[in-house]
Amino acid sequence: MRKKIVAGNWKMNCSLPEGKKLASEVIHMVEDEVQNDAQVILIPPFIHLTGIHNLIGSTKKVFLGAQNCHQHQSGAFTGEVSAAMLVSCGASHVILGHSERREYFGETDELLAEKVKFVLENSLTPIFCCGERLEVREAGGHEKLVTMQVEKALFGLSAEEIRKVVIAYEPVWAIGTGKTASAEQAQEMHAFIRNQIAAKYDQEVADSISILYGGSVKPDNAREIFSQPDVDGGLIGGASLKSRDFTNIVKAFD
Repeated sequence: MRKKIVAGNWKMNCSLPEGKKLASEVIHMVEDEVQNDAQVILIPPFIHLTGIHNLIGSTKKVFLGAQNCHQHQSGAFTGEVSAAMLVSCGASHVILGHSERREYFGETDELLAEKVKFVLENSLTPIFCCGERLEVREAGGHEKLVTMQVEKALFGLSAEEIRKVVIAYEPVWAIGTGKTASAEQAQEMHAFIRNQIAAKYDQEVADSISILYGGSVKPDNAREIFSQPDVDGGLIGGASLKSRDFTNIVKAFD
């Protein structure tokens, strides 16, 4: 059975007091209200990692992730954070290749291949992001682009290694553009990605990998999106900053 996952990417939001308050609210709501077995992952800015790890404590429902990491273990890389540092803060997951990292910081699939291998070597679970922009979708090049992203970053892994990866499909064209991606479009691309993995490895490997949807999931559309057979949860942006909305998205699996 694939893991059901709801991960909240706070991006560059929340001061220390705000982050502590938000995390505490989510942790308590999830423990008190959620009946399903979905993994909940809080993914705040680096400054919150240790504090939120302490808040999570012994709960079995909430996990801690980071938004990025460097591809080297240590060294003269001012402003960067290594996988080993994340582990020491209690993180179990890390986002790699988010569309904003690709667009604003020029991260390439070749660099992401290095990062994926590195975080796996440090016993972290990578949440690898892929997806197309509006002009690519409108030109009909979305499958070709996503294939290239997945192949370049992930297909150097062994079957055992890729089983440890979580994939997040981001339809960048449907985030903040006023355009809406339907649950059927989400399913179509998730199935396409899974089929690509099956063709490279085998169906059993493909069926073991959780693929999350990162296209503006909200409480009012989460249940429909999560009901699709190849959608295993969501990578949540804006709604993860509101404890009630985020918890209600997690409850969509109930």
